[in-house]
Amino acid sequence: MDRKKIIINIGRQFGSGGKAIATLLSEKFGCTLYDKELLNLAAKESGFCKEFFEKNDEKKGFFKSLFHMHMPYISDNNIYNNNISQEGLFQFQSDAIKKAADSGSCVFVGRCADYILRDYDNVVNIFIMSDIDVRTNNVCERLNCDRNKARKIINDKENSRASYYNYYTGKEWGNSKSYHICVDSSVLGIEGTAELLAEFIRNRFNI
Repeated sequence: MDRKKIIINIGRQFGSGGKAIATLLSEKFGCTLYDKELLNLAAKESGFCKEFFEKNDEKKGFFKSLFHMHMPYISDNNIYNNNISQEGLFQFQSDAIKKAADSGSCVFVGRCADYILRDYDNVVNIFIMSDIDVRTNNVCERLNCDRNKARKIINDKENSRASYYNYYTGKEWGNSKSYHICVDSSVLGIEGTAELLAEFIRNRFNI
């Protein structure tokens, strides 16, 4: 297989198996997988502690939470930095994503990577969805909670993701117009969906 650099960006509904599919695709194509790892990279770019980004991951409202956090999350060098703003913090993460993309083939999970890397070559943007009952069952199993709690978690997570994505990209989270391909993972399952997407990626990049 031609090992030219490729970038795979994956948006996902909560509980759809998006992370598992991203992991399989990273293995199939020899890509570095970035999910929570992006928070470490953003922390290095900004000088903030990783926990700061963890508490605000994929949430619109970085800046508001700054004033409700304990000071150890913030390095002394950045307390009065003019770059501390909602947009400034998003820029730190954007810079981290671009730096990772420049280093080699990558799979990015969420965090507006499709928008941030819109001018890069060899990019494919994917959205993973799934039947709500399947997602509810997955969340119940993963978090050991009842279905009502699982549905609330799903709604809260997806509202945050949609608000974050729509605000920073000017596009609509989950809308097919924002992606090259959207797939319902409940139809073929995790492995079947990953193989379907792998074939799509091979055809798209002729590899």
